[in-house]
Amino acid sequence: MAKKIAVLPGDGIGPEVVAEAVKVLEHLRRDFGLKVELETAVVGGAAYDLHKQPLPQATLRLARQADAVLLGAVGGPRYDTLPRDLRPEKALLALRAELKLFANLRPAILYPQLASASSLKPEVVSGLDILIVRELTGDIYFGEPRGVRKLANGERQGFNNMIYAEHEIERVAKVAFEAARKRGKKVCSVDKANVLETSGLWREVVERVHADYRDVELSHMYVDNAAMQLVRAPKQFDVIVTGNLFGDILSDEAAMLTGSIGMLPSASLDAANKGMYEPIHGSAPDIAGKGVANPLATILSVAMMLRYTLNESALANRVEGAVAKALDRGLRTGDLYTEGMTRAGTAQMGDAVVAAI
Repeated sequence: MAKKIAVLPGDGIGPEVVAEAVKVLEHLRRDFGLKVELETAVVGGAAYDLHKQPLPQATLRLARQADAVLLGAVGGPRYDTLPRDLRPEKALLALRAELKLFANLRPAILYPQLASASSLKPEVVSGLDILIVRELTGDIYFGEPRGVRKLANGERQGFNNMIYAEHEIERVAKVAFEAARKRGKKVCSVDKANVLETSGLWREVVERVHADYRDVELSHMYVDNAAMQLVRAPKQFDVIVTGNLFGDILSDEAAMLTGSIGMLPSASLDAANKGMYEPIHGSAPDIAGKGVANPLATILSVAMMLRYTLNESALANRVEGAVAKALDRGLRTGDLYTEGMTRAGTAQMGDAVVAAI
């Protein structure tokens, strides 16, 4: 039976990069017998423009029914003045919560061909292969109560709550330890336990889960030190597990180690490995419609979909190998371009990956 994939292009460069990822899926379906059905729906600002809400019920229903979701990007400056619950980003948070996508996997891998594109010296980043496991449905992004209130003196005060329950920490820790068993068998848990009670509980629960994974080495690091170590000696890390807020920040930092945020895919999984797959970059409205965006993070997100949800590891390897071959040809979108390379547009890069498959 064919697996159903909900395709949500979103805003900005989202439709452009998703179109290239769909090319890959269609090629795999046509030439390699991949049994998938694709259905497209609007989300984010595009949905607001049509329906005055960022996550229409029809889109949510499709996402719930699908075996996997392929998402582009949401948001843009022209929506920043909307009430918070109508902004495009609200759709992203709602999808994560409604689909119970609690574990966000963000690999930061430096392709050898891109060593010179990294913001760090090649000798510091060559061979880099980190997996950041970010808890995705708790923390300060979802903690209640939240809001803006007026104090007795008339001054306004904003407040948010960083909240984690034990089971939320436990389940994402298990994902990290299981992933580490298939990699370098090292987990670094990142927190701020020296000042935050939430992080104190986080560390305690991670230690407890570790008792079932003694074959995996566990270390702890405060988030400020982890941010420094990522640019000082990033290859010391194998798997990093951390909360929603810290993971959001650290994974974007890790992106620059790989040469461009346009190279980082992600998978957001539920307990049964149903997932939402998306590049970690934003909608980049400044280059939207110009055909210059890097589609590789979205294509690599398809590879993650093949591996984690569709159980097609051989095809996942084939897609990742095709990305490497396209880079071997010297093709580079603008975010990766260096002198001597061949500048490629979005569609050209997508076509090169399809040809290499």
